[in-house]
Amino acid sequence: MLQLSRQSNSANSTNPITANPSTQTATIDVTGMKCAGCVKAVERQLLKNEGTISARVNLITEVAVVEYTVGSIDPKIIAEKLTENGFPSQLRDSQSSQNYLTKIGDRRRQEEKQQRQQLITAFLLLFFSSIGHLQHLGWDGFSFLSNIWFHWSLATLALFVPGREILLDGGRNLWQRHPNMNSLIGLGTFTAYLTSCLALFLPQLGWECFFDEPVMLLGFIFLGRVLEHRARRKASAALETLLALQPQVARLTAQNSPTEAGIEIPIDRVRVGEWVRVLVGEKIPVDGEVVVGETSVNESMLTGESVSVAKNIGSPVTAGTLNQTGVIVVRVSRVGADTTLAQIISLVEEAQTRKAPIQQFADTISGYFAYGVMAFALITFLFWYLIGTKLYPDVLMVATMARHSHHVLTPMGVQMGLDSGLLLSLKLAIATLVVACPCALGLATPTAILVGTSIGAERGILIKGGDVLEKVHKLDAVVFDKTGTLTLGNPQVTDCLVFGKISETRLLEIAAAVAINSNHPLAKAIVRHARSKELLLPKITDFSQKNGLGMSAMVEGKRVDLGSWEYLEAGGGKRRQEEARGGKRGQEGARGGKGRQEEARGGKGKTLVYVAINGEYLGIIALEDELRSDALKTVQKLQQMGLRVLLVSGDRLEVVAKTAAELGIEEFWAQKKPAEKAEIVASLQREGKGKKDKIVAVVGDGINDAPALARADLGISLLGGMDVAVETADIVLMSCQNTAKNRSDRAVKLLDIVKTIALSRATVGKIRQNLIWAFAYNLLALPLAAGVFLPQFGLILSPSIASVLMVSSSSIVVFNSLSLWRKNIS
Repeated sequence: MLQLSRQSNSANSTNPITANPSTQTATIDVTGMKCAGCVKAVERQLLKNEGTISARVNLITEVAVVEYTVGSIDPKIIAEKLTENGFPSQLRDSQSSQNYLTKIGDRRRQEEKQQRQQLITAFLLLFFSSIGHLQHLGWDGFSFLSNIWFHWSLATLALFVPGREILLDGGRNLWQRHPNMNSLIGLGTFTAYLTSCLALFLPQLGWECFFDEPVMLLGFIFLGRVLEHRARRKASAALETLLALQPQVARLTAQNSPTEAGIEIPIDRVRVGEWVRVLVGEKIPVDGEVVVGETSVNESMLTGESVSVAKNIGSPVTAGTLNQTGVIVVRVSRVGADTTLAQIISLVEEAQTRKAPIQQFADTISGYFAYGVMAFALITFLFWYLIGTKLYPDVLMVATMARHSHHVLTPMGVQMGLDSGLLLSLKLAIATLVVACPCALGLATPTAILVGTSIGAERGILIKGGDVLEKVHKLDAVVFDKTGTLTLGNPQVTDCLVFGKISETRLLEIAAAVAINSNHPLAKAIVRHARSKELLLPKITDFSQKNGLGMSAMVEGKRVDLGSWEYLEAGGGKRRQEEARGGKRGQEGARGGKGRQEEARGGKGKTLVYVAINGEYLGIIALEDELRSDALKTVQKLQQMGLRVLLVSGDRLEVVAKTAAELGIEEFWAQKKPAEKAEIVASLQREGKGKKDKIVAVVGDGINDAPALARADLGISLLGGMDVAVETADIVLMSCQNTAKNRSDRAVKLLDIVKTIALSRATVGKIRQNLIWAFAYNLLALPLAAGVFLPQFGLILSPSIASVLMVSSSSIVVFNSLSLWRKNIS
């Protein structure tokens, strides 16, 4: 597999460089994170470890991905240190999907139990803190419920039993100098409780008791967290759905008697080369090739298409797809982490931890948000206690300070106690602490990215992270490869032209013998054509290939060069001139007279592969490929979106010009080597002329286009180049369509590029909406809670209603992101 590490243009990229043997990555499940402040705290703690290169933490999926230098630190120690600092963590090892799913199931059941407890606690707290105020509506049924000592008992119980975790977590994080949302809530509730206790036990102060405020505050907090947790769980369900596709057992059968029932063994014990029997209605447990039987398979989980695909002996099958109509036996080719499904899961999981640049900005603000809120609350208290109540004495006339009504806005009107200025200042400071919502900022980007990447995965579009979605949104130009991208990548040999003393059959035998070692579409077509004629291919040695140009090998003691004319001109790539026995290159015959006529007769508008033996040019193999059925529509839609569409190919000018004309592409390059393609991409990026580089995407099959894919801001690869795409591309198109020729002959939907751009624009739109709401909410709620509108309008925010606004703010962000599922992406 080609190993390439992308050089990301994003400043915040922390992708592990998988090709570097001195580094490794560890995945850690982290719990206890409540807001973006916690995310920054976890990242800071991870980066403190010696040998840690980078760290990515996701609040929604509760996963941290750490890149570290091999031998510098044990990942288990990293997890242990996080646990010691208040974030219970566990290293995710290379366990089987069955064990991993079991752990997820146990964790989900534990979370559901905790959520039920929190829901019951929330309703009880809200019920008892409210029922005592029914007397204000004229109901005197249970007088003890309005007794001050009942409310003191209820507040004490609420604060130190269900609220204990909030107090401890908030206090611990505050002590460790990374305050979070629990720190703000804990400060607010404890201050309200302590102030009410002083008023109760020191009546001479003349203060008002408001024990119901911390009780209602905790009630609304727990209720909001239950709703938010359920919404977040729905947003992160896509990965677990993919994991559940992997069967947990396989039915191993003997190769000498494949029709026997076989024996069931755990999937992680299956080995490459073994035979597995799959019954009707079962999911195929491995990647492999059908060796016995025929059936139809539902590959919708892989391709997004529900139409069944016919499978017979020799057909490839993929783990997680559904066997529908017949019993088959599959020879295992890939198991475990090497299967296509496992690679998809890995891509989705990586996508959910990669941050968009805009998220880095929000997380940075959130990391200091709690400090800012605490400072603002202190300023609020000092202003009103030292200045405000003296400057605006009428503010002390408040109507019970929301104690009885719990309305959001309470008009002035009733004189408070002897030192009511202190009490008013405390209430305003508490409301300021409680109303602030770092969660809304922290959730604004990751929830939208999580939903966006999940929608893409569900529809056969693998997007490798939020940074990718954001760059797609800013796209300026799309550069297409031709062979295997705009065309089906399934060229057919149409002509075989020979010169000199060699037969057409012999030329095909020699060419196919060399081409069989290559994965290039043209090489595959030559081999396929030779096999259709049942030709015997000679053995070869000393094979070498130069991507995008050609290949060479020794066939029966003779050097055979196969590729473009430029490749043969250069002596077959690395072969020295003196290696050519006979010395004559046949250049005159190729460039003039008969050679030119023969080339024109068989190769007009077609792709030409030249063949030379011992440096002598002896023939041409002409091939023709078919455009994808949706290629024209894709190009037209991209142009309608205002994007610049270009074509770069290594094929001949005549062939490329014909394809460009058919698709309406005005800018194109022909006969370009892989390195030259990458340079063209770089030149397009530089067209920003010093202001801002153009954002350029390259769409290729991931074989000869790897340098261009790596150089582009966005690499978009098709399913056929999966191995390369995993390492190089940012987006992998996997959804397939049936071709007109054969329902089992499937081609990747090129039109999904348009859907990817539409999905990106919708996702970034949601991110912007979320961030606007999060900033606007805090900018409006904090001044309101601080009493800015109190002197002129008599408006004041009670702490309990401040908590309602706080939990509503974060819930609105999550549900707004979830609304992406209802959006028609096309």
